Amino acid sequence: MDPIIFLSAGVATGTVLLFATIGEIFAERSGVMNLGVEGMMLIGAMSAMTTVVRTGNPWLAVFVAMLAAGLLSQVHAIITIRFRADQVVSGLALNFAGIGLALVFGEGLSKAGAVALLPSFSFPLLSQIPILGPILFTKQSVMVYLGYVLIPLAWLFINRTRPGLHLRAIGEFPAAADALGINVVRLRHFYVFVGGMLAGLAGATISLAVSPGWFSELTTSGQGWIAIGLVIFAQWDPVRAAVGAYTFGALRRLILDIQGPTSILGLRNPFYYLPYWGFFLEMLPYLFTVFVLVVGSREALRKRLGAPTALGVPYVRGERGL
Repeated sequence: MDPIIFLSAGVATGTVLLFATIGEIFAERSGVMNLGVEGMMLIGAMSAMTTVVRTGNPWLAVFVAMLAAGLLSQVHAIITIRFRADQVVSGLALNFAGIGLALVFGEGLSKAGAVALLPSFSFPLLSQIPILGPILFTKQSVMVYLGYVLIPLAWLFINRTRPGLHLRAIGEFPAAADALGINVVRLRHFYVFVGGMLAGLAGATISLAVSPGWFSELTTSGQGWIAIGLVIFAQWDPVRAAVGAYTFGALRRLILDIQGPTSILGLRNPFYYLPYWGFFLEMLPYLFTVFVLVVGSREALRKRLGAPTALGVPYVRGERGL
């Protein structure tokens, strides 16, 4: 098992989690929790596959995937922001709806055969950097490089711009933001839409770059739930989200690689000769996600971790409180 190869593949896999996690960070920073990330990712993957099969244009497929997932996210936004319904219940319903719609409209896509994919390339100079070059900049998809750009842009937007200040304000003290003339409802709708678009981008990355030409209910494999856990792990920070996403991507890839017949450090590979051990390894990312969600659900720890004060709390103008 070549560590360079599996780490490089882990970066590609982690890019999917990166897009979905940063999208959820934008939504939750505005005060809206959206648990429908998995469903929006599957809608994005289905829309991208359908578009590229019919048009042969992967760039158009990415745009359609982002738009479809973004529009689906507005169902959640209307229910929770306009009608002030419970965000957890609405998010779960959105997740089921997204998965159902994707499977109905995506029927037969698994038999579509070869499709046009997003390009992969190497940076001539950066790929020559020892160790990091072959991992980060050699024969990676354009979506991986887009992820590299998104990380600093998201951090700078949230922490160093006036619109980012408004985003943090509506997630922390929406009443104060409203008093200053910031339209809380409109901005919350917008950032839920941004979160949905990035979830759709994550789904399109799976269909057109990471696992091209294959679509089923297992396409996302629970990565939307991992992204939600990573938001808490990252303490709502895009840079920490990148660390978590790439680490989980490498872990998911490692679980696949160590189950092959190749020996580990010259020893007999127990995961090959005892395949049941591999099932326990596959549980690790999801066990960690459950642990993070349980820990993050405790109010005192949420505040300590830096969760937005108004997260999950509907805003009603004129009411006392947040």
